[in-house]
Amino acid sequence: MLPVVVVHGGAGHIPKERTEKSTSGVCSAARAGYTILQGGGSSMDAVVEAVSELENNPSFNAGCGSVLNVKGEVEMDAIVMDGKTLGSGAVSAVRNIANPVQLARLVMDKTSHACLTAEGASLFAQAMGVPQVSQESLITDYSRMRWKKNLAPDANPVKCQMGKMGTVGAVAVDSEGNIACATSTGGMLNKMEGRVGDTPCIGCGGYADNKLGAVSTTGHGEAIMKVTLARLILFHMEQGQSVEAASDLGLAYMKSRVGGLGGVVTVDPQGHWAARFSSLQMAWAAVQKDTLHYGLYAGEHFTQSNDNPR
Repeated sequence: MLPVVVVHGGAGHIPKERTEKSTSGVCSAARAGYTILQGGGSSMDAVVEAVSELENNPSFNAGCGSVLNVKGEVEMDAIVMDGKTLGSGAVSAVRNIANPVQLARLVMDKTSHACLTAEGASLFAQAMGVPQVSQESLITDYSRMRWKKNLAPDANPVKCQMGKMGTVGAVAVDSEGNIACATSTGGMLNKMEGRVGDTPCIGCGGYADNKLGAVSTTGHGEAIMKVTLARLILFHMEQGQSVEAASDLGLAYMKSRVGGLGGVVTVDPQGHWAARFSSLQMAWAAVQKDTLHYGLYAGEHFTQSNDNPR
């Protein structure tokens, strides 16, 4: 079964004119992660590579393309977690970093902390030699248009959020059976300055444990936090549920208990995987045994040889 990488490009409703870019983006990211695994790289290397590629793609709400806060600025969150050691690193409310997921990995590797925020994260990035980028380089015309639209008094950013390309994430199992997850986001459309969602919180935006599996989540952050969605799904797997059943149970509980919609990618230690969501759409892709799997709508599952670029 091993190795495998599974990525998502966010749960929600993706406007028709953006569906092709969303699908090709996740396929490309899954391929990039799998190339790392094929070369003997670790699951952590693979998820960071996949998520970095999505952060660099302006079609997604992470890195370049992040949604804007109420002041029209970018504030991004990211997390990584290593299933072998339960080591984790996260950053929140970072502004001038092209790849927050890479900074999150440095937090895990180079500090004794689990999460750095805002100015502290920025100072740490400078100390690590991570180049700063301008806010403008992270803001797309699409993000600015949607920000302006949601400044109207009668706007509903939570509802409109489901019209965005979402949070991005990846999970992987490498050939040694080690598991990792990574998640990155620009957060909630027109959020208050300083708002931090589920993404950088262990057990919410992601969780990885070699004994259980790994999950990366996407959806309404406040709802995900209330049910600690990633850890909840792994709890169901601990009780003997399959990756697919556990993912569905976690998402169904979030919907019934707090009215939240979302999506997840999940793997177990044997390399079984699932991409499940309760929203209208979620762009996802996986590569395993040289086969590329991908989909966008519920029930959709296309496959092709990984040698064929989509």
